[in-house]
Amino acid sequence: MKNEVRMVTGLTIRPFIENDYEALSNYCLPIEQAIYTSLPLKVIEDYKKDKYNLPMVIYLDKDLIGCFALYTDKAGNQYTSNENAILLKSFSLDLRHQKKGLAFKTLKVLPDMIKLSHPEKDEIILTVHHSNVPAINLYKKAGFIDKGYRFNGEEGEEFIFHFALD
Repeated sequence: MKNEVRMVTGLTIRPFIENDYEALSNYCLPIEQAIYTSLPLKVIEDYKKDKYNLPMVIYLDKDLIGCFALYTDKAGNQYTSNENAILLKSFSLDLRHQKKGLAFKTLKVLPDMIKLSHPEKDEIILTVHHSNVPAINLYKKAGFIDKGYRFNGEEGEEFIFHFALD
């Protein structure tokens, strides 16, 4: 499949297809994480309303374990003036696959995947809620940089993280 990245670890990252609906309907995300991300079915709904919102799925072998969206519209990224930035949104892993290093492995391969699928992009931007310490630590460990920019989101202050694509 085009834009699919397979890793030696058994992880596959690829664009959402209709056949993923069943697995997404069984996705498990704890209530306490709900303020930090969107459920995958919401990510798909948003995609249907906005062609620049590209839903992606993460598989471990044959199990769907995660979801996120890449937002590609130059004019729609409110977190940066860089028109060549791509926005990583709603990154989550199914509860049953958290704390196994899979989110880190996904984030480490993401820059290469974006370079292949969106060669015009030179930066990844994401926001993370100020109280989501595990996610902040994960993004920093994966090489994302907090340059001190902040955004007042619906649920409070968001940190804006950057990752330069070489």
